[in-house]
Amino acid sequence: MIFDDENAAQADEPAEDGTDPATDEAETPTGQDADVPETTVTETDEPDNPDTAADTAADTAVDTAVDTAVDTAADTAADTAADTAVDTAADTAADTAADTAADTAADVELREDGSVKMALDVEITSSGPCLRHVVVRVPRRDIDAMNLVAVGELAGSAEVPGFRKGHVPAGLIAKRFRRELSDEVKQKVLVGSLEQLADEHDLEPINEPNLDVDMIEIPEEGDFEYEFDVEVRPEFDLPDYKGLTIDRPVREVSDEDVEAYLQQFLLQYSHFHDRDGPAESGDSIVADLEFSHDGETIRTIQDAMLDLRDVLRFQDAELAGFDQLVAGAAAGDELETEITVAAEAENVAMRGETLGMKLSVTAVKKPHQPDLDQEFFDRLGVEDEDALKDALRGTLDRQAEFGQRQDTRGQVLERITESADWDLPEELVTKQTDNALRREILEMQQAGFTPQEIQARENEIRQHAISTTRQAIKEHFVLDRIAEEEEIEVDAGDLDVEIEMMASQAGENPRRLRARLIKSGMIENLEAQVRERKAIEVILDNAQFNDVPGEPLVKEPVATLDQSVCRSPSETPADTPADTAASPEGEDVGDESNEGGEEAETETETETEAETEASDESDGTEEVEEAEEADGETDEGK
Repeated sequence: MIFDDENAAQADEPAEDGTDPATDEAETPTGQDADVPETTVTETDEPDNPDTAADTAADTAVDTAVDTAVDTAADTAADTAADTAVDTAADTAADTAADTAADTAADVELREDGSVKMALDVEITSSGPCLRHVVVRVPRRDIDAMNLVAVGELAGSAEVPGFRKGHVPAGLIAKRFRRELSDEVKQKVLVGSLEQLADEHDLEPINEPNLDVDMIEIPEEGDFEYEFDVEVRPEFDLPDYKGLTIDRPVREVSDEDVEAYLQQFLLQYSHFHDRDGPAESGDSIVADLEFSHDGETIRTIQDAMLDLRDVLRFQDAELAGFDQLVAGAAAGDELETEITVAAEAENVAMRGETLGMKLSVTAVKKPHQPDLDQEFFDRLGVEDEDALKDALRGTLDRQAEFGQRQDTRGQVLERITESADWDLPEELVTKQTDNALRREILEMQQAGFTPQEIQARENEIRQHAISTTRQAIKEHFVLDRIAEEEEIEVDAGDLDVEIEMMASQAGENPRRLRARLIKSGMIENLEAQVRERKAIEVILDNAQFNDVPGEPLVKEPVATLDQSVCRSPSETPADTPADTAASPEGEDVGDESNEGGEEAETETETETEAETEASDESDGTEEVEEAEEADGETDEGK
């Protein structure tokens, strides 16, 4: 800037009071008069002023604090806004998904249980006797509805980072839990469609459909279709089952019957010792058996103990005149004969084939019946011989009732199944063979038959398994229809009575017996048996009877072996045990001199086996555990 000379001179001269004119002018407050024109002032170095530094630091701190507060407030506001936006979006998405699901649910018809009612397209065709082929088509719309239901159920519990539980968008759930939803939807569709199929179509299946769920996949687009085969009840007209005329066999138990049955009963408790001479009637032999076909050995059984009876019965064959074949044989002798495989043996390829049978006798045993003393009576739980005979008479009475019931039942079943000319699938007959056998054994146990008699009947049934089972299945279907017609039900009390009676006859704890029946699945057989018996009682209550003489109660026993003469296709040579002898319950093979010690040892082993059996049969159910506890208390009492 250009100054005039006068002012310049004045500026160079110091003031009288010693102050700098320029500085003084610079400090003149704004608004005061000044004759000096505006000038540019140049700062000059001067000593630091403590007050000025403090003020500057304070101002800086204030400015920093203000800036920080402003920044923090801005960040907080931004974060809050972001969170609010996310929550709003999540809530909006959840509400939208809920509204969408609600709208879809409103368009979908529901069943009484609240599940989606599908517009199924079902095609049912006959593919064989009592067999139906079913094709089910599920529309895409119903699959999508099921998917929405599954997503909605998962939405309440799904946990996804960044979202609160219950606020995860449906689209994200469907994407993140795709596998879980796929399995859930498949289960809902299959179970729902099968239940709806059963309600809307009169199929009456008797087995589960052969449906491989693991191999089924629901497509992501388009309709879903699956198919299966299922066994169903046969269709038939119920015959007239009231007003039948039945021949009823009448059997009176005589003293001779009781005496003959006592001898058979005592065989269960007999001991054996070696006979020095050849085998005689009533003896038993120990022999190794060998069966051959076309010169090739197909089966061997070692150490089989066989009673000398007229008939020797295996599971799949029967040999008549066995006692005559073995009579006079001694240890070291070899006997040969032929035996024919039953026409309905399990091994289909060997049915009706003639086998060579060789017996290598290793020992001849003579039975020794127990003495009818107080020790033996105490073992049986009776007071004396008369009490034992009374008990046996009661058993024969039950067997007479059983025989009468079987005879009349047979006539009833023959009459009501005369028109049952419908066929049964072979697979069903095969699967039900063991089931029918178990039911027959249950009935014989209830009637008090000995283990030997039951084994003989079991082997007989196995030899005619196919025809016996086929007839039994037809009888079951007819009786089941009659039970439905008569509204017959089986309650827990009915089963309790049956189990109590069976346990009493077998000398077993009822709770243990119940546990074993439940574990083996025979409790269902027992229930079906009681229901069918009630149906037959209805028929008999409305029938007319002609009393006729019955057959003898005590029949000649047969020799039995719980083995087959030819292997089933599933067996291998290693499957044949070395000790396959079927000895009567309570029997022991040994010298007569040691029979007392052996008897005590046998009793101890029997108790130990019973305890082990109860332990092995525990299946984790409360009833099994309670049965074992009860048995444990009984053992402690001993």
